[in-house]
Amino acid sequence: MPPASTPPASARAGSITSPRLLVAASGTGGHLFPAIATATALLDDHYSIEWLGVPDRLETTLVPDHFPLHTVRMAGFQGRPGPTTVKTLGQFGRAIAQVRQLLKTGQFDGVFTTGGYIAAPAIIAARSLGLPAVLHESNALPGKVTRWLSPWCTTVALGFEAARAHLPQAQTVVVGTPVRPDFLTPNPPALIDPAIPDGVPLIVVVGGSQGAVAVNQLVRAAAPAWVEAGAWIVHQTGTSDPEADSFAHPQYIHRPFFGSMAGLMHRATLAIGRAGAGTLTELAISRTPAILIPYPYAAEDHQTVNAAVFVQANAALMLPQGKTSPDQLQALVLDLLAQPQRLEAMATAAGHLATADSATKLAHLIQQVLLNR
Repeated sequence: MPPASTPPASARAGSITSPRLLVAASGTGGHLFPAIATATALLDDHYSIEWLGVPDRLETTLVPDHFPLHTVRMAGFQGRPGPTTVKTLGQFGRAIAQVRQLLKTGQFDGVFTTGGYIAAPAIIAARSLGLPAVLHESNALPGKVTRWLSPWCTTVALGFEAARAHLPQAQTVVVGTPVRPDFLTPNPPALIDPAIPDGVPLIVVVGGSQGAVAVNQLVRAAAPAWVEAGAWIVHQTGTSDPEADSFAHPQYIHRPFFGSMAGLMHRATLAIGRAGAGTLTELAISRTPAILIPYPYAAEDHQTVNAAVFVQANAALMLPQGKTSPDQLQALVLDLLAQPQRLEAMATAAGHLATADSATKLAHLIQQVLLNR
């Protein structure tokens, strides 16, 4: 069955007058936001962009307002081989065939992917047709798909220099990780919602796009001492926390999501959160000191590897989720708030890890690859 799609630009316009790129990005904000930022930069250079995703994932909400979306069924290989492995292999083979057909009928010039399940069929299909494939890996420890398929890629763009050592057979370029455009405004907008008084310490707590119940519980247990010390807390809880309303205080503001995350990060005195590559990029761009509590069940514990880069640069402190008590977190935050010079040094170190023009660099890299195909 062919992928569900919008007709290719060639069919709609009658001719192709600009380079055509298929962007394969699916699932989470960590895959989608960098891809959207890069694709937007390419639009400025008159590229024709279409999208490849998976049904019922986040891209079906974020992408269609901006780019034509094609979808194919695809899942990952989980755990040891078992009864579902044959089904997954069959789905994988069908996905490759569907993407090959899409690339041929759409007359695409190449593929750009940010990893995830959809990356493998996109890369294999492109290379089987002699088309270039550019992969962006945002984590310091590349995922399995990146490690397995990087030799097939024309170029692998990296978010962290540390990732290069894990990809000895690939042609790699460090470009940083693209971030949402509102983080890059020269003069960040004033934070209006939520309204935080001037001059007070602000602790911003984020758990990533899915939230982080274990981090939420630690924060709420420690929060009374922080507000007593004069701090305000803005806590993004996510939608899966049954105890989200269990602590209330005028200086504690919690919601499942905040639309003003760039303004919050630029205003924050200190952030507490996970160590996904997207979160770390935003911390670096906004120069926000942080306490990182990596998600311990992330694939191959890659969030701990990510966090270690910031710890080694003195931009953040790291606490292991399973070994951290509310009292420990409470005391560490109070200690940091009492040391403004240390926080400023951490902010400066975070800024040194930022690549503000990452989307532009990645767009230029893709242009060079397609030009030299």
